[in-house]
Order: sequence, then structure tokens, then C-alpha cells
Amino acid sequence: MKKATHERLFSGLNLRSLWQQQMELPDRVQMVVAMEDRASERLIGLVQIIIACTLWALFLIAPRPSDAPMSMFSPVPLALSAYLAFSLFRYWLVAQKRTPDWFVGLSISADVGLLLALIWSFHVAYEQPAGFSLKAPTFVYLFVFVVLRALRFDARYVLAAGATAAAGWILLTCAAALTDGPTAVTRSFAEYATSSRILFGAEFDKVFALLLTTGLLALNAQRAQRTLIAAVREQAAAKEISRFLSKGVADQIAQSDTLVEAGEAAERNAAILMIDIRGFTAFAMTVPPKQVVDMLTAFHARVIPVIRAHGGVIDKFLGDGVMATFGAATPSETAAADALRALDGILADTVGWKATLIESGIGIDLNVNAAVAAGPVVFATLGDGDRLEFTVIGDAVNLAAKLEKHNKAEKSRAVFPVATFVEAQAQGYRPAVSPEIRAGARVAGVAGTIDVCVRVV
Repeated sequence: MKKATHERLFSGLNLRSLWQQQMELPDRVQMVVAMEDRASERLIGLVQIIIACTLWALFLIAPRPSDAPMSMFSPVPLALSAYLAFSLFRYWLVAQKRTPDWFVGLSISADVGLLLALIWSFHVAYEQPAGFSLKAPTFVYLFVFVVLRALRFDARYVLAAGATAAAGWILLTCAAALTDGPTAVTRSFAEYATSSRILFGAEFDKVFALLLTTGLLALNAQRAQRTLIAAVREQAAAKEISRFLSKGVADQIAQSDTLVEAGEAAERNAAILMIDIRGFTAFAMTVPPKQVVDMLTAFHARVIPVIRAHGGVIDKFLGDGVMATFGAATPSETAAADALRALDGILADTVGWKATLIESGIGIDLNVNAAVAAGPVVFATLGDGDRLEFTVIGDAVNLAAKLEKHNKAEKSRAVFPVATFVEAQAQGYRPAVSPEIRAGARVAGVAGTIDVCVRVV
């Protein structure tokens, strides 16, 4: 049990595995991760500029003790000026997207090096033993620089910052001990606290706290990076998958409070639009498959935006046909009107599409036929636990499919029931072209007769 706990804990710092996982991501996902890294680096650079400006402001406005140097060319303002200049240059490089890994490492070294140089200058500025510099409260900024690197969501840079800071402080301690000589070292905490004497145990505590903080932040950064990669991967996958789903269906899935399950259904008043290309079979048999796909792509590029512009949802592509719903995925009070407005737009736009086919040398006469039917439907989820599909079931769906085929009998471009036309008018629909009403039409597969409206142009 204890072994498993340790394995889970230290597996979090398996940086090599995480790096390999990131390298195996698709290029589009790696681009998103890289964008997040650049945004984090910009944030880090901005914070570093703020730190440099704040320290400069404190140096300028803070009252100085009588023993402090006043020259602007003393080590403190020189170090702050160098750090501010380097921070501005670094931020400019980040904005120019010119920050390779080696430069980030150089940046970490510059942060720690300039800070340690500033701390070391204190004993020179105040004419004190070298151990005096180890008492400077500026030491806490080493923690700030380590914490800053956690914004990058990359444990490697956190570890690099912490290791550099710890090594730098150890070197500073050793330098102070060598400069002041063996007599500067004490084992008394009271003497250490009230003088410039050096207590190695106290300096070890600082280094240990720095390394412990680094380890915890690295673990947190690595967990955050795993979360980021997983989120970016899922976001990219969801974006790609949503291209295979209609917007209304994708929204239905995304906004569901619970996991979508097979068998879920909702009754709604909706309108169904069926579109088909008459003459497609003959066309597909006489041209190469690539030309068939190109034609369909051009056709869909015209009709799909029109459907969506009127609130329609593409339910499915039926070879050369399209089935769209209005008010099924999302309830609507104007479903019939929206469907007929979309029909008007499609009939008008496909005239231009047919003209382009003629210009391209296609000799087969292709015509777009359509039908609309409104009425109660069931918007349902079918399938099993591994494969689900949203679909629309109801008399309106069946009627629209049969009416679309009925165009051949009526020699029309579009057919829809008079009842659907009346309902659409009540919802504010005004036809672009007045339809012709034909009473008592016999539609194959429909019992009895039905009054229909037809569009021949």
C-alpha cells in the first residue's frame, strides 16, 4: 500500500514521460500548447518588469539610513538598472515569439545572478563583513522567481529556477565564509541573529525551504501541464468532432446537465426540409468519383449556410440529399416559417449553382428538388452506450421525404402541404414566390389525398 502511494506521488514528476506525451500530440494540439506557453511567458515577463520597477521606485522614494550610499552609480541602482533593461528586452523577445528554451534558461540564470549580485553588494555598500549580505531580506525574492516559473505550467523550468537559486545561495554562503575567514562561522543562533556571523545550519534551512518549495511547485506545475494537455487535446477533439455534428446537436450535447443516454426523447413541433438533386445517379455514373465529390461539396457550400441562417440544423446527408430540421434540436415558435424561408433561399441560390455546372461543361441536367412538412416530431437519442445518434422521428419526417419524391409527379421544384403553408404564414412568413395550390394530390405512400403547394420556379 505504501509502495503504491509512493509510486503515484513520484510518477507525478516523470518529466521524461510527460515530454514524450507532449511530443506525440498532433501538430494542431502542439500549436495550442505552444500558444499557451507564450502567453505564460508574456505574463512572467510582465511580472518581472513590475518587480524591477517596484524595486526601483522603492530605492528612489524610501528614506535612506545615514550609513547608506547615495550615489546612483552604487551597486544597487546599477543592478536594478541592469535587471530592468534585461526584463524589457526579454519581454520584447517574447512578444516577437523569439524565446527558445535556451533563452528561458538564460533568463532564469540572469534573474538569480542579478539578485545574488545585488545581495552580495550589501556588505560592500555598508562596509560590513561578507556575512552581513546573508541577512538581507531580499533573499525572499528567490522564492518569487521560482514561483514565477510555475506560471509556465512546465516543471522543468520550475526545477531549473529552484536548483539555480539553491546553488547560487550555497555559493554565496561559501563565498561569504571564505571572505570573512574561519572566525566568521558560529554555532550559536543568538550570535548569528545579532551579528554578521555565519551559521551554516541557518543557511541550510533557507536552501532546504527553497528546494522544498521548488519540489512542490514543480509537482503542481506538472499536474497543471497534464491538465492543460488533456484539456487542449479534448478541446481540439471536440472541435473536430463538432464539424461532423450539426451546431444544434453539438450544443445539445455540450449543454446537457447529465450524460446523454440512448432512449432520451423530447416531443416538439418542428418542420422538416428535404433536399435532393434530380439526375444525380446518371451524373455519378458518367464522371470520376472526385468530380462527384467536388460537385456535392460545391452544392453543400451553397445550401448549408442558407439553412443555418434561418435557424435550421443539418440532421444528415443522404448521399446527394440533405435533411434539415427546424425547431427539433432547439424548440422554436417559428419552425414552419423558418423552413419555408430557407426553402426560398435555396431555390433562388441553386439557380446560380446550376449555371456554374453548365459553364463547367457538365452536360447532364441536374435540378434541385425540395419539400417541407411541419408537425409534431420526437427528437430522440438512438444507439447504445458506445455509439449514439440524435435523430428526428415522426409523421412530418415521413411526409417530407415522400413529398420530395412527389416533385416528379407534380413537375415542380418544391412541394409542401397547404397546412404547413398556412402555419408558416401565421408565424410571419411571406413567400418570395407565391406557390400554386393543388388540391387533392395523391402522394405515394400517403393514405388518401392531400392539398399541397408547389413551386415550379
